[in-house]
Formats: sequence, C-alpha cells, structure tokens
Amino acid sequence: MHTMSYDAFVSGFSVDSLKQQFCADFDQGLNVCTEICDRHAGDPTRVALRYERIDGSTGEITFAELQQRAARFAGFLKAQGIGPGDRVACLLPRTPALLICVLGTLKAGAVYQPLFTAFGSGAIEYRLEQAQSKLIITNPEQWPKLADVKGLPPSMLVADSADVVAGKPDFLFEAELAKQSDSFEPVLIGADDPMLQMFTSGTTGKAKGLVVSARALMAFHMYMKYAVGLRADDKFWNVADPGWAYGLYYGIVAPLQLGATIHFNEAGFTADNTFEFLRKYAITNLAAAPTAYRLLKANDDLLKNYPEINLRVASSAGEPLNPEIVSWAQRMLNCRVCDQYGQTETGMTSANFHEFDHMHRDASMGYEIPGYRLVALDPYGKEVAPGETGELAVDMDNSPLFFFQGYMGDAKKPYKGQYYLTGDVVVSNGDGSHSYTGRDDDIIASAGYRIGPAEVESALLEHPAVIESAVVGKPDAERGAIVKAYVVLRPEYFSDEALAKELQQHVRKCLSTHSFPREIEFVAELPKTSSGKIQRFMLRKQAEDEAKQAVVG
Repeated sequence: MHTMSYDAFVSGFSVDSLKQQFCADFDQGLNVCTEICDRHAGDPTRVALRYERIDGSTGEITFAELQQRAARFAGFLKAQGIGPGDRVACLLPRTPALLICVLGTLKAGAVYQPLFTAFGSGAIEYRLEQAQSKLIITNPEQWPKLADVKGLPPSMLVADSADVVAGKPDFLFEAELAKQSDSFEPVLIGADDPMLQMFTSGTTGKAKGLVVSARALMAFHMYMKYAVGLRADDKFWNVADPGWAYGLYYGIVAPLQLGATIHFNEAGFTADNTFEFLRKYAITNLAAAPTAYRLLKANDDLLKNYPEINLRVASSAGEPLNPEIVSWAQRMLNCRVCDQYGQTETGMTSANFHEFDHMHRDASMGYEIPGYRLVALDPYGKEVAPGETGELAVDMDNSPLFFFQGYMGDAKKPYKGQYYLTGDVVVSNGDGSHSYTGRDDDIIASAGYRIGPAEVESALLEHPAVIESAVVGKPDAERGAIVKAYVVLRPEYFSDEALAKELQQHVRKCLSTHSFPREIEFVAELPKTSSGKIQRFMLRKQAEDEAKQAVVG
C-alpha cells in the first residue's frame, strides 16, 4: 500500500463511504461482536490473538474459535437476564479469558466495563456502583480485592475450582461456558446505544463515568487504518493495558475490526521483556505511550541482543512525544514513530499519519482525523489565528464522527456552544495541525511569559544524562512563578550542582532564557497514573508547598 496525500483523502472523505467498511447498516442496528470478530471467522486459520502468559506459556486463538467461545459467554449472560444496557465488568489481566468476556458481552448486546487490575477495592467499588454493574469477572489473584467491595454484584471466577479462593464466587468461568451452545444469535443495538462503559483516569477528584456508543466504531476504524497504518500483513502490538481507553479501543476493538492479529503480553513492562516480545513475535506495528519509548531508549544498550527486531512503524499516545524519542527510534530501530492525540471521551482525534503524506513538525500532535474538525479557542470562545495559542476544542457541529454524549451524573459538561473543550492548550499551526503546549492548568506564567512544560521537558530529554523529566511552575514573589524541573537521570550520572547547571545551560541554548528551569531537582522516579501519565498536579503541589515553607522560614 502506498501512502496518499492527506489533503486529497480529506477532500474525498464521506461518512457514507466509511459505513461501507462495516457489515451492518448503522441506521438499522448492529452487533459489535459481529463487526469485530464474527465477520472474520469464515477462515478457520485466521488468528485473532497471540498471547504469552506470565508463566511463559504461549498460545493463539483464531477468530472462528473466539466466535464460539464468545457465543457461550453470551449464552451465559442471557441465561442470567443480562442484555442490552447492562454493564458487565471485567477485572482480568491480558489473557484469552478477558478477550472472550469483551466479545461475549458485546455479542449479547450488553455493555463491556473494563477495570484496571492495579485498582484497589475503593476504585472498583466506586465504578461498579456508578455503573450499576450486573456482573464482575475476575481471577484468583484479583479476587481478594472484592472482599471489601460493598454492594458487590454477582461474581464469576476464572479458575478450575472455587477452592483456590476464600469466599464463594457465584459462577466459575469454564464450568458455565461448558453449559452453553457454540451458537448465539447476536443481539442488535442502535448506533447511539452504549457498547463500552468507561471512566476517565481522574487525576483530581473522582473519575467521571461516560458511555461509548456503537457509532464510535467508525471513528476507531479511521484512526487504526490511517493513523496507526494497520495493514493486513502487520503483526500488531498495543502495549497499553485494556483496562484503559487506549488499550481497549485500539488494542482490541479497532484492530480486530480490521481483521488483524493482536498480541497480549501478561508480564509487566520491562525493557528486556519488551525487546524480546518484539523479536519473538516479529512485531511490525507497535503502539505505546511515551513512557514506554523513554524506558526503551534508556536501555537501548540491550538492543544488540535483539538484532531480529524489525518494526515497520510505531505510534505514540497518552502524552506528548518528545522529538528526541522520534530521532532515537529512527536511528536505533529504523522505524518512524508518530505522535497522536485523543481522550477517553473522544477517542483519537488528531494524528501524525502513517498512511498519509503530510508535513511533519517536531512536537506536533498532527492533523485532525477525517470526520473531526479541531480548533484552538481563546478565553472568549473564539477560534484563534495561525501561530496563536488556545484551548483545543472539537467543533461538534462539523465533526460527524464525534461520539461523546456527556458524563454520567452531575459532572460538569465540557461544552462551550458548539465546541467540546479538551482542557489541553495548543498552538494553531494554520494548516489544520496543532502543537501541544500543555494542560490548561499546566501552563506556567512567569514574568509575563506563558511557558508550556512540554517543550522544556523535550529540551531536557535531549541531554544524554536525562531519562525522564517533568516541569511545573513554582510560585515566586518576583516572577509570579519560576520553571522547576524534576529530573530522572541515567544511573551513570551524578546528581550534583554541576550537572544541574549544565542542564540549565542546555535548555537555555535549546529554547530561551525565560524558559530554562531555574530550579532542578533530581528524583529517582516521577509520580504517574496507573496508565503511565505523569501526575504534574502532584509535583505542582509539592513545589507550592516548598514555596510556602520558604516564606514561613
């Protein structure tokens, strides 16, 4: 396949032509499992999943086998009276059972609810209660967390026997599936009916619940086919955990819809483990967060042990991708990494595309995905001119693929007129692309300048001593705020004053005199969410506390 011009594709794009990529008529109803699994089951040799368990055992499952297993799980759900609109929660690692639960839930027309395996009892209880979940499926390792969950719905254990856990699950996974038929008539739902029950990661306050409708399949398709550039002969691995949006939308639903083989690695992420998985399964198309690429870069001395790695393309999402990582991947992996942007609420909306020709800018989130119109707004809700900074927003009136329907409960609706507000600050490049500056509350106002932390972090990462960095504003009586950097070093470097000054000079040279970090603190690690995003709000609070103590002192 040859790449085509982005502008040419956009000019010919229509939602009607996109709908032709699906089996169902979106206006008459559809079944999501049919679209992402059953349609590919006619070829009994076509592999849907290759997996590696934490104990090192491996295996694969075809679309045809998944069709039957999903039918059995759907039959079980129907027998329990679970159907359209009902939430089925899954607290499992990346294993075949998780995929069967996803597909079986969708085949029954019910709503799949992911639960991240690092959640504690409180986070699980909150999400189950908010969603009024009808069932939770888990394994013996996660089972003890449920003991403290109030109002627990019926439970299903993925184990041969209930004797392996304290307490009594209501159902055993394999025993119940054995009672059901290999055939199940897929339940149709409307395009605007829910298929996924999601919660935002919630860096402050409680996580907000939202539903993803079946219509989102079209948006998922556009991102996966053209931005990720997933081709029929690719071996695709999305490193993100399916307990979160990126790993579920684009690690399971979207690639299966295209008939691709996906990969699950149950083991925790390490550089050695990742390099070996890339080699062993001959991965050609990779998707991961910048955190993962930074860790690989910090351990690239291991690459000499894996000469067989042959990545064709790679994609990055979740945080801004630093230009230094892009050049490193090109140099060390002979692979282009594209930065791409989205949210749980909207799916991926902006991308540097693998399958389109367009101009690439360092530190740019790229161009809007066809079917979306993205703009930057000033504080008064007006679209900014090229070269100006504003809050990234989706023009809902001119974005036919936009599927967000609002948050559950009393959560504030992020709208201003016809615009959905992302909370992210960008520079409009004037050609339909945008460059990320930071979250609205991340922007540092110092001596009259507005400084985006992303560019300072990128500059720091270009220094050979730095593995990771996070930049925040620290209150300052004279300047309003100063730039403070928290830096994680490679083990062979010493965290002393001389290196701090060297890093400051490095940023001065790369950026400007007003953007350099006036304070640098060396740390062993940065605070992150369970999905790997840096929690700058924690560092801001730490810096604010330091400033207050300095005044008191």
